[in-house]
Amino acid sequence: MSNIQKNLKAGESQVQDTANAAKNKTADTAQSAKDKTADAANAAKNKTADTAQSAKDKTADATQSTKECVQQGTDQSAGFLQQTGEKVMNMAQGAVGSVKSTLGMGDKK
Repeated sequence: MSNIQKNLKAGESQVQDTANAAKNKTADTAQSAKDKTADAANAAKNKTADTAQSAKDKTADATQSTKECVQQGTDQSAGFLQQTGEKVMNMAQGAVGSVKSTLGMGDKK
């Protein structure tokens, strides 16, 4: 083998080694970028899930609070209506008694 052939083989070997090193570095860089992208996607997914759960919890709390307010309002309305009904009934009984008394139909003692 001549010197030129030896130098050519050595040069080819060096080029091959450089190409392999570049290929490996590119693969490592690509894998690193892929890993970072996957990590960012997982972080975004987790944040979205946490935000959704928080919104769900707040909605459930607001719903419960609304139910309690409605129940309290219903109870107050029922009490108010019962009191009003009793007052109207007493007023009507008083009016009937007054009319009877005026007409002389009242209870005679």
